[in-house]
Amino acid sequence: MKVLDDAGELVGGLSAWTWGGLLGIQMLWVREGDRGAGWGSRLLLAAEEEARRRGCDRACVSSFTFQAPAFYQGHGYVETGRTLGIPGGAEDVHMYKKLAQERPGRRGPFRTPAADAAHSARRRGPGAVP
Repeated sequence: MKVLDDAGELVGGLSAWTWGGLLGIQMLWVREGDRGAGWGSRLLLAAEEEARRRGCDRACVSSFTFQAPAFYQGHGYVETGRTLGIPGGAEDVHMYKKLAQERPGRRGPFRTPAADAAHSARRRGPGAVP
């Protein structure tokens, strides 16, 4: 999966595999200037959604301690172990997540602004102030 900006330049991407009901995330990357804008979360959620569509019920990923273990843990991944001895005193943190079943009617992480506005309006109810 990838995200491109209006100029066609790469903003971020995610590579993964599925096998036997398991999603394995190999790499998630977001361009430095676009970090913190939610692209990593959108890519991760899109990968999990596609994995569910393929029949997966669990996911795994590893991240070096100097990278993003907290990012994955913030998305429900739990640590299952560590590989020690990574150069520079780092460790490779292995994580796992049980994928919840998708809720009916969910549109996914890449909704258009119009779809987001309509979704927000439905959640607030008629006559609500935005």
